[in-house]
Amino acid sequence: MDEQIIEVPQQDYGMYPPISGGMGGMPRMDSKADLLEKIKPELAIETIKQKLMGREWNEQKHEWVPNLALKKMALTEEGATAITNLMFPASSQNVSLSNLKDEEIKKRMLSIIKTAMKMCLDNVHEYGITSSSQYYFIRELIHTNTLVVLKQSENEGIRRLINSTISENRNYNTMGEEKKGGILGLFRR
Repeated sequence: MDEQIIEVPQQDYGMYPPISGGMGGMPRMDSKADLLEKIKPELAIETIKQKLMGREWNEQKHEWVPNLALKKMALTEEGATAITNLMFPASSQNVSLSNLKDEEIKKRMLSIIKTAMKMCLDNVHEYGITSSSQYYFIRELIHTNTLVVLKQSENEGIRRLINSTISENRNYNTMGEEKKGGILGLFRR
């Protein structure tokens, strides 16, 4: 595995700027699009890929750099890409907004894990697998990420959260407008 430094385009890996325009410092969420813009489970996939290759994010340089302590467990770029490509469909905004049942979640997660393990066995050298512990590491990583992402969609969890947040913000904004206008504010609607 080479020790090259990988620069990535300026991208935020988890922190998003607040949406401005609300009252009293509260973000204004007028549409589902505002909140949907903030839900990006696929951003975790790039982080997982880099970690699988034994890299860590250097905040000062704004780039992924090799971590020599992880070199022994690192996969090749081909291996890390293959594993994260397998995880990507389950780690998308569309899936997060779905309505999945627990049984569907478990079946999908196990299917992804089984496929990943078969891919690793078939491509041991290409993926840079040198020990059995790497299989367990890959399995646990896929299990954790996929379970968490798919559980967000259980019983429309994220969709209900978005709808309740929008409703709450609209109520808060409406209440603030009424207070501003005094008694006349009631008639401005």
